[in-house]
Amino acid sequence: MNVWLQHLPVVPIVTPLVAGATILLLQSSRRILRLSVAFASIVVQLASALMLLYLTTDAVPDVWQQGIGVYSIGAWPAPFGIVLVVDRLSALMLSLGAAVALASFVYSMARWDRVSPHYHTLYQFLLMGLNGAFLTGDLFNLFVFFEVLLASSYGLLLHGSGVSRVTTGLHYIVVNLVSALLFLIGVALIYGVTGTLNMADLVGRIAVLAPADRALFETGAAILGVAFLVKAGCWPLNFWMPAAYAAAGAPVAAAFSMLTKVGIYAVIRVGTLIASADAEASFIGEGLFYGGLATIVYGTIGTLASQRLVKLVSYCVVVSSGILLMALGLNAEALIAPALFYLLSSVLATAAFFLLAGMTERTRTQVTAGADIAPLPAVTYGAFGGPDLSDPQAPDDEVGIAIPAAMAFLGMAFVCCVLIVSGLPPLSGFVAKFGLLSTAINLASDTRFSFAVWAMVIAILGAGLAAVIALTRVGMRLFWTVIGRTTPRLRLIEAGPVAFLIALCIALTVAAAPVTSYLDSAARSLHSPKTYVHAVLSAQAGAGIVKEPP
Repeated sequence: MNVWLQHLPVVPIVTPLVAGATILLLQSSRRILRLSVAFASIVVQLASALMLLYLTTDAVPDVWQQGIGVYSIGAWPAPFGIVLVVDRLSALMLSLGAAVALASFVYSMARWDRVSPHYHTLYQFLLMGLNGAFLTGDLFNLFVFFEVLLASSYGLLLHGSGVSRVTTGLHYIVVNLVSALLFLIGVALIYGVTGTLNMADLVGRIAVLAPADRALFETGAAILGVAFLVKAGCWPLNFWMPAAYAAAGAPVAAAFSMLTKVGIYAVIRVGTLIASADAEASFIGEGLFYGGLATIVYGTIGTLASQRLVKLVSYCVVVSSGILLMALGLNAEALIAPALFYLLSSVLATAAFFLLAGMTERTRTQVTAGADIAPLPAVTYGAFGGPDLSDPQAPDDEVGIAIPAAMAFLGMAFVCCVLIVSGLPPLSGFVAKFGLLSTAINLASDTRFSFAVWAMVIAILGAGLAAVIALTRVGMRLFWTVIGRTTPRLRLIEAGPVAFLIALCIALTVAAAPVTSYLDSAARSLHSPKTYVHAVLSAQAGAGIVKEPP
């Protein structure tokens, strides 16, 4: 293997770390240089994620056998040292996160990043935590990367101040600090019983636990599962999420659309590994299914009750988490691939919708730069080292050139997002929901799944109908009424990211067959983790040296 390929798995973590530290050292006046460093970092992350995605396919079997690569840090092999593990699921999540990050970053350059000199630093550290959570091979470092991305998200959520943002931001911080405590307690219990936190090594340790220790281990696994479900947005642990996402700035909310999926990823990764050794200790099961069902009901009621587009999209994120949790709760391998396809489609669509919501709000009232980032008297922009954009004398130097026919673009983008989020044909949302429903109905012949399958079908169809009703109502108010509406001055730098994310959804629709084939391979690997375990535990000692399992 080439030397650069050996070190490729660590690039998505090191790159944003170095970029964030570099931006922190640069003065705010050197805006172009700071933007260049941040942009280059995200491009490198996207390129490395796509390369890792390619290396996990069957097209290059000579690099990593069965699509699993292991990077041993500090010349310590697993389970004694820290390892990064790349498989189909982690590479997929890395690529998705980098695509959303690129769109959100470009959108923020129009004006959002100017409120605070530390916006781009926080954003890079958020990406570092996100990428590390997808790549780490042990529970403690999963906790560490979770805390890195959460600490960054605290600053990004409060970015720009404002009464609503500060209030919901404090709720967000408190809830996530409590979930972090639960995470740490669960990790401590598991380590105390098994003597290891390496996820691959845990599989073998669980199988030989003494009966007296098994109850303590199951308690630790349950506490860990609760911490994951807080981050995944499962009801009733998600009361904080819609308000927090709605209060965040448009590019921050778009980036946050990926954060709930970190919780989903953790449920899949840790849950399937534990289930392979002890099905009773795994948090993937009937309880997860009914938690997902309750989440869909809660999110559906929220979509129907919401009057603002950004709040409605926040509840759509809740519904997407519920659908994924229901699919996972059935614990059927056949549902994993369509669930992952739905995850891809929903993240791209809701991220685009959050960005779009930031632009459509300007159709109701003429908004100057920074006017929708209302400052508090006690929490001013000066406290963050930035200009007071609410000052009417402040120059409006938004980046970009004006787009003609702004309302036409907004309307077309809105329709595309509605189709994808609600699951109507012909875009990727329909393909994803059709795959989920058809696969679930095929499982209905098995008496173990019959009731649960039909409950899932009704919930998904009902949530889709509610989304169509709610989004149509909001769309009519935004685009058909003329009272109090103005035509906003859009910028290419804002419209481009929305078009990019929608284009990715269209590409998912066109390439549904090869994408589904890749996801089928990922599902098989998750339900039969022997290859994952063998690859991690047989990795050769040495930094970045990977030994393919025989």
